[in-house]
Amino acid sequence: MSETIAEKLQKKYHKCEEVTNFKEMLDRSATIYKTRTAFKLKDKNGNIYNKTYEELKKDVEELGTSLIEKGLLNKRIAVIGKNSYKWAVSYLSATIVGVVVPIDKELHSDDVINFMNVSKTECILGDSKNLKQIKDNIDKLENKNVIFINFDEEFLDEKFLSFESELENGKKLLEKGNKKFSEIKIDSDELKILLFTSGTTGNAKGVCLSQRNICSNILSTYGIVKVKRSDLFFSVLPLHHTYECTLGFLLPLYSGASICYCDGLRYITNNMLEYHPSVILCVPLLLEKMYQKIIKSMEKSLPEKYTKNLKESENIVDKLPFYLKGIVKSKVKNTLGGRLRVFIVGAAAVNPEIADMFDKLGLNSLQGYGLTECSPLVAGNTDFFKRNDSAGLPIPKVEYKIDNPNDEGVGEIIVKGPNVMLGYYNMPEETEKVLKDGWFHTGDLGKIDENGFLYITGRCKSVIVTKNGKNIYPEELESYLNDNPLISESLVLGVQKENDDETYVNAQIFPNIEAITEYLKGTVPTKEEIKKIISDIISSVNSKIPNYKHIKDFVIRDKEFEKTTTQKIKRYGNNIKKDKN
Repeated sequence: MSETIAEKLQKKYHKCEEVTNFKEMLDRSATIYKTRTAFKLKDKNGNIYNKTYEELKKDVEELGTSLIEKGLLNKRIAVIGKNSYKWAVSYLSATIVGVVVPIDKELHSDDVINFMNVSKTECILGDSKNLKQIKDNIDKLENKNVIFINFDEEFLDEKFLSFESELENGKKLLEKGNKKFSEIKIDSDELKILLFTSGTTGNAKGVCLSQRNICSNILSTYGIVKVKRSDLFFSVLPLHHTYECTLGFLLPLYSGASICYCDGLRYITNNMLEYHPSVILCVPLLLEKMYQKIIKSMEKSLPEKYTKNLKESENIVDKLPFYLKGIVKSKVKNTLGGRLRVFIVGAAAVNPEIADMFDKLGLNSLQGYGLTECSPLVAGNTDFFKRNDSAGLPIPKVEYKIDNPNDEGVGEIIVKGPNVMLGYYNMPEETEKVLKDGWFHTGDLGKIDENGFLYITGRCKSVIVTKNGKNIYPEELESYLNDNPLISESLVLGVQKENDDETYVNAQIFPNIEAITEYLKGTVPTKEEIKKIISDIISSVNSKIPNYKHIKDFVIRDKEFEKTTTQKIKRYGNNIKKDKN
């Protein structure tokens, strides 16, 4: 029997040095990469300066020493705020000294306070905006003595301690011979990271991770995607999420690469031209927006013979002659800073056509599949084997299989490996539901081909089951709808009509008004025109799928869907709505 690609991959992994906890990793990196740049940062005047690995370790030790002196050894320490060097230092110090609780800065203060109460947080470090919201509602905090450490020096008051002064305090303690931080012995298998997932259903759970969980994921990822010491990671996605935290923060620090931070989504293009990054972690939405800008630019600058009358599955790059292709590739790369070599894409599936086009432009896009409960990566496309229509192959030391597959091979994806969480915080029943015989039941549906490549088909909870037992995966229909440039976003739901136990497929559509206006040759569309255009698109989608999957009705939205921080549309309830009509 011939080897599968997944088996061949086992022999090709990049070799890496073992680490099992963050203290060990920080010491190793500060020794090996001592004077190399760990972070490229901006001062208040917008000037770029560097922080070395040696300086990073010193700052983490100083803050950690100060936290210990405040009685926070082995306590819960929350971190909240925009992506920043101070966030990074706080995270590392907190998880070495105690248990770090990274919190989404976009959450309502009631949710933040709830997470602090549940986790028994005793200190929170963060941006003044977030800390002020918590302080203004301090009566809701069970622990009124929570220590607030503010990243913003200009917004200090009697309740807020200064981040800078805590570093200074730690520095003085170290100079006097305080060795409490360096003497910490970390149990690599105990709870050290407590993450509250927002989840697409809106039901938050506390995910308990050990440092070994995350270190195993760092090493596995390094084994399949080479990170160069010359690489500069451009951090765009929120750091509180494991995807960005593990792969866009801790992975480059293990590898001797550098990190820079985006000033905000509206500044992405400017920042890329300032920093010249080589690696970006992103979600498909960001990749699609870049793709649309590139296509628009090509259509404006290239002769019509290359941009019009494209065949199915053909893109503009395919039609370009060799000499022009080189010019276009160079121009596109220059608009992205000149050094970009790879997009690492997660959180949802990428349109394969978009990934193909970036490949043809010399920009590698590697998509994978992961969950917070898996630290997060489970599968990924690699330096060795890649398929743009797949989530990739199992990462080193991780196994996956399909539980109870149907006739098409589709079933629940279950995972085993050193990256799998310890369990849900104080929720033994919920933990037992998903951790069975060493396998984590993801709640995601997928299938695996003969070579081990994983294909995600949907979520167990979002499956629409018809009266005759047929399963409809909303994500499949949403993919068809979202492929049309006249639709910005869609959400497919199962609807039950009153006095009828049949389930019908309904779509909520957020139209792309700008694209529709262009489609109508500059005329702003009326509501009736929008409805007619969307109706025609749905008829076209229905013509490509079996009758039982047909979208029977649709609603046009006038605003975007509410999303999680990784830009997934939130799916509330069990995806079955009652309709009185």
